[in-house]
Amino acid sequence: MDLRTYEQHKFALAEILRGASRLVPEAQRETRSRLRELITRLAEDRFNLVLVGRFSRGKTSLMNAILGTDRLPTGLAPLTSVITTVTYGSNEQVALKFRNSIMDQEVPISALPEYITQAGNPGNVRGIRVAEVQLPAEILRRGFYFVDTPGLGSVIRENTLTTEAFLPEADAFILVTSYDSPLSEEELRFFRAGSLSGRRIFVVLNKQDLASTGQREGVRTFIEQQLRGIFGAASPKIFSVSSTEAQKAKRQGNIAALKVTGIPELEKELVQFLLTEKQAHFLLRMCERVQQSLQDLPVSAEAIKLKSHFAVLNANFRAEANASPGQPSEDLVDFSSTEHCAQPCEICGDVGKAIWDFICKYQYRIASVRDEQERFATRGGFCPFHTWEYQSVASAYGSCNAYPALLDRLSGELRVAAAGANATQAMLAGALLNSLPTPRDCPLCTVRERAERESVILTANRLDRGERGANLGVYLPHLVLVVSVMQSAQARRHLVEHQATVFQRLSEDMRRFTLKQDAARRYMASGEENAAAEQGLIAVAGLPRTNFLPRMRGGPRCEEVGAAQSVASGGPAISTPKR
Repeated sequence: MDLRTYEQHKFALAEILRGASRLVPEAQRETRSRLRELITRLAEDRFNLVLVGRFSRGKTSLMNAILGTDRLPTGLAPLTSVITTVTYGSNEQVALKFRNSIMDQEVPISALPEYITQAGNPGNVRGIRVAEVQLPAEILRRGFYFVDTPGLGSVIRENTLTTEAFLPEADAFILVTSYDSPLSEEELRFFRAGSLSGRRIFVVLNKQDLASTGQREGVRTFIEQQLRGIFGAASPKIFSVSSTEAQKAKRQGNIAALKVTGIPELEKELVQFLLTEKQAHFLLRMCERVQQSLQDLPVSAEAIKLKSHFAVLNANFRAEANASPGQPSEDLVDFSSTEHCAQPCEICGDVGKAIWDFICKYQYRIASVRDEQERFATRGGFCPFHTWEYQSVASAYGSCNAYPALLDRLSGELRVAAAGANATQAMLAGALLNSLPTPRDCPLCTVRERAERESVILTANRLDRGERGANLGVYLPHLVLVVSVMQSAQARRHLVEHQATVFQRLSEDMRRFTLKQDAARRYMASGEENAAAEQGLIAVAGLPRTNFLPRMRGGPRCEEVGAAQSVASGGPAISTPKR
């Protein structure tokens, strides 16, 4: 089981609870309250990973290395008693939460030292309770919640008290020490206290790039001896890392260099712990509580069906939880990857720009040039959809100049049809139908179809050549067209697999949004989750102004675009514009 599978189990449990809530009468307030509490626990589930260590050990550099970023400021002066957390956010920012106010204050990350250091906020005179750093990093989206405490060995007693007060909230600890000065008395004191807490401790020995091989072995041996004296056979594992070298390797995309830094091994261990010890236990306990709550449902066919569905879900999850833990999938190891976030469809963008550029000029011509007004009337005007696209640009004065010729023509045709000796219902209906413009007659439909055809071919050619760039956004209506003309089988597979992952991410964001709404935790929703409803619909249907019903009936079909790009069939190549 990986983190994605774990989330799918959470979403499935939430669906069971929603179904149960619909079956419980209003009078059973206790049962309804218990179901709401379970939904809230699912929505609030997070993994608190608390970092402790003395000043200058490299805690912030370590977080930057794991997150694949350099946005967290390093080299900070000694901290105040403010707890600094790192959680998921759609945009980089810091949300300051105060002790005596419900209003948060947002500041840029670069301003963080002004609020969490002794120099910027001596004695925490600003009254900040938590400085919450929000970053769009994949590991945070998947449930990790980093907590940076004021530190060990601080001369400020309030710092120590703040750290100790937060320890019960921890799911696991990372104690960061370093090769240049390993294991202070404060760190040994923490290990003694941690051995009694029952929580998992990961020991990170940082700055390995500053020590020779012999020095590393000597330091590790010393630390292992100290830990055995405290923990016995259950001593925490020691991870030797270089956080600064790991940051550099991730920025360069150098997998071999990253492996040497020790960070991938630490990441793998954190994920496995999250799945096998923390999250598996959480879901097992949730299943027990859900099962207990389902017993209170009134007897009905719907309740029986719901219990049967839950029984299958529960059995499948327990089988996975008892199986040997597998390796984390690659997309979860590469925590810094944002390639599969939903991106705007550039074909929709090209078509929208072509429509806008054309209509801005055309609305002036049909308002001021007599011959253009006659041609517009002869073609039957715009299709119904593009009539309102025109209205969004044109003035009332312009419309009153452009449309009389068309209305006069329609009036004359309808009078002739009505005056006919055999004006049957079918004949009148046919005359009315003929008065409607088709996509082939509409000037804007013609522009739209041509712009779409050209953009589809350009996009397909670029993808065939491997020139993907940073943006692979193609909404489903255009994905069909692009794939139909691509020549490279490998490029086609890559594009379709990419889009499948985008759809999966949107699905997860939608499910997280509904879960937090059900739990009355709207404030926990990220920007992606708040936008998931609109983005999900756009991903499957495209933008309204470029994908509408007349296009599907009268626009370029896959085979038409393919015929234009008839490279594979040996037909004549067409001239395509340069982007």
